[in-house]
Amino acid sequence: MSRFTAFETYDVRFPTSAELDGSDAMNADPDYSAAYLVIRTDDPDGLEGHGFAFTIGRGNDVQTTAIEALRERVLGLEVEAVLGDLGGFWRSLVHDSQLRWLGPEKGVMHMAIGAVVNAMWDLAAKRAGVPVWKLLADLTPEQIVALVDFRYLEDALTPDEALEILRRAAPGKASREERMRAEGYPAYTTTPGWLGYSDEKLVRLCREAVADGFTQIKLKVGDSLTDDVRRMRLARETVGPAVRIAIDANQRWGVDQAVPWIEALAPYDVWWVEEPTSPDDVLGHATIARAIAPVRVATGEHVQNRIVFKQLLQAGALSFLQIDAARVAGVNENIAILLLAAKYGVPVCPHAGGVGLCELVQHLSMFDYVAVSGSLDDRVIEYVDHLHEHFLDPVRMRAGRYVAPEAPGFSAQMDRDTLDRFRFPDGKVWSSQ
Repeated sequence: MSRFTAFETYDVRFPTSAELDGSDAMNADPDYSAAYLVIRTDDPDGLEGHGFAFTIGRGNDVQTTAIEALRERVLGLEVEAVLGDLGGFWRSLVHDSQLRWLGPEKGVMHMAIGAVVNAMWDLAAKRAGVPVWKLLADLTPEQIVALVDFRYLEDALTPDEALEILRRAAPGKASREERMRAEGYPAYTTTPGWLGYSDEKLVRLCREAVADGFTQIKLKVGDSLTDDVRRMRLARETVGPAVRIAIDANQRWGVDQAVPWIEALAPYDVWWVEEPTSPDDVLGHATIARAIAPVRVATGEHVQNRIVFKQLLQAGALSFLQIDAARVAGVNENIAILLLAAKYGVPVCPHAGGVGLCELVQHLSMFDYVAVSGSLDDRVIEYVDHLHEHFLDPVRMRAGRYVAPEAPGFSAQMDRDTLDRFRFPDGKVWSSQ
């Protein structure tokens, strides 16, 4: 019987603001960051669980401290008991009466729980010798449903309905897994579209994206309508009519401002508009969606929990649901959201515009395809070409598609040298500035 013996946190930041990578209408100078966690056990196999919450710089210390606050909820627990009941472990953290007061189920503490939960899944998959997507896909429908907390969801999705979704997908799992291993999972790229890039860089990166096999790109918008029209025109002229162009306002607009702005860009054949208003404004999203149709609405990267996703689906407020691997409370809550999306027939197109998010969320989409939705129709994972070199098992792309990870774990583990060099404020990269 082994126990958890070490719980190490790191404030890791990358100076991406120097090149304006990640810049958008609401986040002008992001430094992509990770409030990073390593969990160790006394098991002689030496395997570790790695997880993190994504931020964009200032405040990463607050997020790291929130993760650190969960130390005593983990240390000393029996490893086999926790990994054998990750649904129960999730509930033990999310339903903790004192921690819950800090949310409930939202914000810094909820994201901290997500980092811990994801680290446990990383460790579980390493111990099983498989990637997380495969570990999840091989569970029975009953085992998957046991991972989900249906509190607050049963007016939209019951455990029996979830079982039916999973059982319906089961007969084709083997063939879909084979296809995914052979062909990969479709992606789109945001790399050309950061708001701080020059027109010349935009055009060059659009050409490169098409040459690399991407059939969808995304541009950041929302700061200046004149600039947005010009940049959309340049992008459309560069990629041609066959490539989809999505736009992302990053919550910049109110409802009344969003509608005319999107209508001005619609002539350039907008595939979706992402986060057109506050992520908490369910009715605002629904109003915008009705007004701008046939342009579609996508949202989710800042949606705080499964309950808000439920409401967005109930209200018909989105056409594409964007899970984030590090925003809600980890794998378990994202499974709940995937099941909700399957119930409502809405494609899941994850957010991955941040350090390590591509690495994590590919596992969730691949699990969704193999074992939940069974579909690739209109489904793509975001891809950004930043900071993958810092991970031991970085994403691999081929012809605009994610190659299925093969290494055991959640692809979350950073290189030790990265943790030392980019640790804030005393790592070499920061102490020399």
